[in-house]
Amino acid sequence: MGLLDNQSSELYYTGELNHRAKVTEFTAGGDWYTYSLNTLAQPFLWRCGRDLTVSDIRVTLITGNAELLATFPPFPRELYNFTITDNVLNINYGDTNSYFDELSELGAEGVVKIELLEENITGGYRYTSLADIVNSFMVGYVGDGKLINNVAKSDVIFHARRGLQEFSYDVFKTIKSQEVELSPSLSIPMPQDYVSYTKISYIDSNGIKRIIYPTSLTINPTESLAQEEDYEYIYDSDGNILTADSTTEERWEKFNTNNITNDLDSSIVDNTFNNVSGKRFGLEPKYQQINGYFTINERTGSFNFSSDLSGKVIVIEYVSDSLGTDAEMKVHKFTEEALYKHIAYNILAAKRNISEYIVQRYRKERRAALRNAKLRLSKLNLEEMTQIMRGKSKQIKN
Repeated sequence: MGLLDNQSSELYYTGELNHRAKVTEFTAGGDWYTYSLNTLAQPFLWRCGRDLTVSDIRVTLITGNAELLATFPPFPRELYNFTITDNVLNINYGDTNSYFDELSELGAEGVVKIELLEENITGGYRYTSLADIVNSFMVGYVGDGKLINNVAKSDVIFHARRGLQEFSYDVFKTIKSQEVELSPSLSIPMPQDYVSYTKISYIDSNGIKRIIYPTSLTINPTESLAQEEDYEYIYDSDGNILTADSTTEERWEKFNTNNITNDLDSSIVDNTFNNVSGKRFGLEPKYQQINGYFTINERTGSFNFSSDLSGKVIVIEYVSDSLGTDAEMKVHKFTEEALYKHIAYNILAAKRNISEYIVQRYRKERRAALRNAKLRLSKLNLEEMTQIMRGKSKQIKN
């Protein structure tokens, strides 16, 4: 069976899969009407790697029967009181106000419309889920007459997760971006799955990205200790020292960054960098920009920005480890072989009574597979490189 046989084209291209069932197909039991969602769940399971939940679907009761429309308006009627257990939809009897019974008596023209609410995300065919990697490894590498006689599946999962984490940093670099409008507090919390930032920018009125640079002119203290008027530390009843708001951060928020850039009128005297005859001397190149600055506040787990960026749209590009959610635990198909070799090498290296030459062999194979993965993901395009190199022939005038 091909890899696309389980994937609905409607689900892939539109992000929706409308599934309709006549009310007669529901099974009445107690206060609930039940209906199997396996037809809807299979392509969703293939795509997302999990069963359907209540938040994944919208359920609407619709009918084309004029008599029922006149007797029991309004239609369509969205239903809210339902549950999903093992891909079985359970609709509460009270939520339908006996509409199911009425529809059945009038020829079962009523239909329950079940709409998938998943966001449309294309391009997933490039990736293989971590669960498939683990299962394939157990089939291809573990068993009698194979490289590894026996190993616990939990060990394979551990090394697969560790490999995915390491690959995210320097192989396929899981770069995410978050867009936030900066509030007057001049602070943005680090994203939930943040590991390290790659670039921080603000978006101007034309939608162009303007890079914001970190600054070494100030600091975010990890502790700001509370003091008395005589500068003695203040302690609580248990003898623990108290903390206060940072004076450094408070002063930086009020600082005008124009005082450290070249964005000044020549008539303005800059007390930080002396202005002589309309010219400014002694500027550091790293300060000669007007996009603002940011610092990383490890105490609060946030990014702090200079006051000139208040109200601007900030984009934070950051590195994640691909382990934040089940949906993102996947690897690009270019790196699939490298992850197999990584798992095999680490399992063999941790086992006893394994010949050293076998361990070293898989160490070399892991390194080679990793190198190939990096080359494949480098996306070197000859036409794009040629376009860029055309500008290298221009003469640079001093």
